[in-house]
Amino acid sequence: QLELVESGGGSVEAGGSLRLSCAASAVSESMYKHYCMTWFRHAPGKENEEVARMDKDGSTTVADSLKGRFTISTDNAKHILYLQIRSLKPEDTAMYSCAADYQCWPQLAWYRYRGQGTQVTVSS
Repeated sequence: QLELVESGGGSVEAGGSLRLSCAASAVSESMYKHYCMTWFRHAPGKENEEVARMDKDGSTTVADSLKGRFTISTDNAKHILYLQIRSLKPEDTAMYSCAADYQCWPQLAWYRYRGQGTQVTVSS
């Protein structure tokens, strides 16, 4: 069983930065070799959107519209998945959630393990 807990969200002004964390209860130190781990966001009135993911081979993908501002990374020793967000915009306001499964899925609901999320609010 894998438990995911997000943190790092908050209220920031446009142009600011945040680093979101997703702490995973470790199955083993090689956890990230077994799971695809993905960040999603859900803005009011919109569908869940995949933001970035890290596959089991360590390869990373960021949504095209977010490249250059969003970076996904891990601290394997601490079992934490990060999402660095720069140059925040009001349209980045959303609940950000991380998810993990043995393979990558296009929908958050399809993931076996999901966190509760952390809210990001960006003011203009």
